Amino acid sequence: MEIFHIFDSAGALLDSKSTNLTREAAYALATGCGFTNAGLVPLPHAAESRDASRFTSWIQAGRAGSMRYLERVSETSELVRARVAVPFPWARSAIVCFASYNSAHPRSTEDAPRSSGWIARYAWSSRIDEKGERRPSDYHKVLLKRLKSLDAKLRERCGEFESRAYVDTGPVVERSLAVAAGLGWTGKNTCLIHPKLGSFGFLCVLLTSLDVAAEDRTPQMVSDHCGTCTRCLDACPTNALTAPYQMDATKCISYLTIEHKAPIAPELMSGMGRQIFGCDICQDVCPWNRKAPISADTELQPREELVNPSLEWLASLDEQQWERLFNGSPVRRSGFLGFKRNLAVAMGNAPGADESLLERLKLWSEDADPALRTAAEWALHKHSQESTIE
Repeated sequence: MEIFHIFDSAGALLDSKSTNLTREAAYALATGCGFTNAGLVPLPHAAESRDASRFTSWIQAGRAGSMRYLERVSETSELVRARVAVPFPWARSAIVCFASYNSAHPRSTEDAPRSSGWIARYAWSSRIDEKGERRPSDYHKVLLKRLKSLDAKLRERCGEFESRAYVDTGPVVERSLAVAAGLGWTGKNTCLIHPKLGSFGFLCVLLTSLDVAAEDRTPQMVSDHCGTCTRCLDACPTNALTAPYQMDATKCISYLTIEHKAPIAPELMSGMGRQIFGCDICQDVCPWNRKAPISADTELQPREELVNPSLEWLASLDEQQWERLFNGSPVRRSGFLGFKRNLAVAMGNAPGADESLLERLKLWSEDADPALRTAAEWALHKHSQESTIE
């Protein structure tokens, strides 16, 4: 086999006598491409059968809600996402990358200005463009570009091979691969928890047909350090965390505000609080995020205007203004109507809504969109009940 050379982030030369991947090389190349951390896992990995069984049971129990893409099956009737080998029989290794987006800004669980909403921390991301202006950044595009750079560097050293790069968009369960790669453990809130970086991080995967070196095929699993802690389960306002390590997506605020497009059940709207896009609650209360380092990633820096944003300001935006504000941002995934529906719920949960918010809700209660109309009617009724009690 040809000899190739890999430089780590410190510039030290790493030599190899084969094109088999090593953990050291994968880490060096990935961090050199801008990722905070990375791990390598041979495929199939040791816990693949267990993980496939858990995923299949979760789908069969209806926990995925309307996310039908998770239910896609192969010609042999096996869930495509259950095992990497189903869609990619050529895959022999996966480089799993972690990009931290942790910031020093307030948590969603801390005191906030009256009538303010909450947009999930990961969706605050921004970068400075060539004109020196701060622009929204979508982590999908940012991290996919880095994965492609990683792929190119591997090809320079290993020659041609089969590969696929995914950032939340492919038929793989990134969290399972991340655990198998030794990046952390699955917490009771079902998020990957890195022992030093916490859980505020994006996961993405580069699948390759390259083999893993024999000395690095032994699993490097990180043991579960959740202990007896149940803060995440206790804090979830919609009871989406039905038990430790068990999550019902149909009750999760992130699912409800992003993936779910239909009207939301009243009992769930009551628990959604001020969340208007995604939810950070189960991570904000996690002790492992208390001392996690602040991210210095220049392409994933927070947009100040999205931290505890005013509900009145967001509700006043027309579609064109909304598009300008969130063009290039993950927030666009909710769609304008979905975002307004979420706003209506947050306005219904806001303490003592201002007259301007009530007028907006009255207008939306006559909207043609059933999801927005239902949310606005619920919010108006909730405030009407509060006024009667007072």
